Amino acid sequence: MYDRQEWGNGPLAGLRVIDLTRARAGPTCTRQLADMGAEVICVVDPQRRYLDGSDSLNLQRNKRSMVLDLTDDRARKAFYRLADQADVVVENYRPAVKIRLGIGYDVLAARNPRLVYASISGFGQEGPYANRPGVDQIAQGLSGLMSVTGPPGSGPWRVGIAVSDTAAGTFLTQGVLAALFARERTGRGQWVHTSLLEAAINFMDFQAVRWLTDGEVPPQEGNNHPTVVPMGMFPTADGHVNVAPMGRWEAFADALGAPELATDPRFVDRDVRTAYRSELDEIIQSRMATATTAEWVERLNAAGCPCGPVLAVDETFADAQVEHLNVFSMVPDPDGGEIAVLRLPLTFSETPAAVGAGPVRPNRDTREILAELGYDEAEIETLVVDSD
Repeated sequence: MYDRQEWGNGPLAGLRVIDLTRARAGPTCTRQLADMGAEVICVVDPQRRYLDGSDSLNLQRNKRSMVLDLTDDRARKAFYRLADQADVVVENYRPAVKIRLGIGYDVLAARNPRLVYASISGFGQEGPYANRPGVDQIAQGLSGLMSVTGPPGSGPWRVGIAVSDTAAGTFLTQGVLAALFARERTGRGQWVHTSLLEAAINFMDFQAVRWLTDGEVPPQEGNNHPTVVPMGMFPTADGHVNVAPMGRWEAFADALGAPELATDPRFVDRDVRTAYRSELDEIIQSRMATATTAEWVERLNAAGCPCGPVLAVDETFADAQVEHLNVFSMVPDPDGGEIAVLRLPLTFSETPAAVGAGPVRPNRDTREILAELGYDEAEIETLVVDSD
């Protein structure tokens, strides 16, 4: 068992977080809090199947874990005792479920007014969809995200990652930190919540305001930037590159070996280039096919035009810059081996974040945590038997 003091000097050291979440969005939030030094205790439903594999291991590292059946009165009282001593409770039940279990915000805040209660749902805490089950792909479709993803005219495409899950988890982390900061002023906690749908719509960003502000329904553009020309992906002699000349149009034309493009009436400014995008793309593609990815990356970056290769995941982790950034950590796994997990992509100069421990089995810390709450051996035995 790793001693938390080995990595316990992060910016959130001293905070206790109770994690009631499952799936991805909630565990993303609590993982970020744990990586920043908070003590995170997962409270696991005994009826919940233990999810093994790399995905779960990456989400559940840096946490302690106990099993409590919150439908049982004795176990719920133990949870109340735990929440009474906590700074943060994070949950992602459907709104009606936490009320039915007796662990909603009003109940816990009445017992612990300094508590920050953080919630993620599929569609929000109120409204016509509030009690629907929600997962990432449903939110991707409802938010409009799938309508702007993929090649033109190809029909909706799912984004290749669970973006609404990770977005909602990250937004909730921000909300928790802001609520903790407000507590320093007011002495009181509060309820902060978001949803997969809200997070996905917010991540639509400029595509969303093209409709809200300009009245334009954004179409699919494939690998091209929706509004900037030229910016997109092009095949090379041995692969693909992404290019983004931005304000360096003349330098880009020179580096491409086609300086005449800079004065071509079809391409002289961004608005005109947009109207002739297909013609320009054909010219760029024919030029790009004459050299390798590495040659174009070197040539275009030297000209001040952002350019980079398009890599498979294994190639990403072999990239020199990625290796320099040390984007993952090695930690023990529950079976005594060692696994690689992603680290928090933040660097603190004085209070470093760290992945100091691997994932644990759901019931590993139940006895220890109950003892910390003041239960004697006989009481612990009853609760543990009920939760196994």
